[in-house]
Amino acid sequence: MPVPFPGRAPLNRSGQAGAVEEQRTQDLGFARLDVDREARTGTPEVVYAAGKTPAETVACLAGLLDAGLPLAWATRVDAATAAAVRERWPDALLDDDARCAFVGSLPEPRGRVLVLTAGTSDGPVAAEVAATLAACGVGCRRVDDVGVAGLHRVLAVAPELGTADAVVVVAGMDGALPSVVAGLTDRLVVAVPTSVGYGAAFDGLAPLLTMLTACAPGVLVVNIDNGFGAGVAAARIARSAHAGRHAARGLDGLDGPDGPDGPAQR
Repeated sequence: MPVPFPGRAPLNRSGQAGAVEEQRTQDLGFARLDVDREARTGTPEVVYAAGKTPAETVACLAGLLDAGLPLAWATRVDAATAAAVRERWPDALLDDDARCAFVGSLPEPRGRVLVLTAGTSDGPVAAEVAATLAACGVGCRRVDDVGVAGLHRVLAVAPELGTADAVVVVAGMDGALPSVVAGLTDRLVVAVPTSVGYGAAFDGLAPLLTMLTACAPGVLVVNIDNGFGAGVAAARIARSAHAGRHAARGLDGLDGPDGPDGPAQR
């Protein structure tokens, strides 16, 4: 018989199932929007625009806004979809580098994540990480082109590693940078393999396997080119760290990188 953790009540599985069944869904016919996902998981329903027509993406964004969400958000937005979003919402925020579209208000940042790229070519995936963090309400600092081909570059940013709640490392080619970074910090490293590289990199498979077999412990690996997944993972870590600091110190207010409860003040 499973033994519950000390101080934790046993799970009420029937109650959990009932709570899930009560979650609202916006049925568009071609899509069923999980409009209460943020209340359940901390991350809202996000529209994956790849494979959808511009009209379908716009309809999904409109459905989320109609359900009362303060921010509707789409990833993997191509030029045609971006134009359709702009036509429907002239004040929409379109991030061409990240291929993301945002309609509504971005939350105030809490916590801080450091995003490193091994090379400039990894920039589009890092941009998706940064955009995801912003939409999740987490502060971000990005440092590009600190790959292992010039080890002095990553060593130069090593003092910053401890000021972040989590570190996201985006790398293609051999994918060695996350293991190096994980050997320099006690922060969790979220590793993102990219499809950047020559033939034997196999469109990101080689760096993926390198990251999965990293010698340094404390590396969490997401899928190839999955900046969104890395951003969500890092955001959850940062928000938990922010909540822990506030619980420990009894402070109110926002936790930006320069604020009284920012990581730099720890």
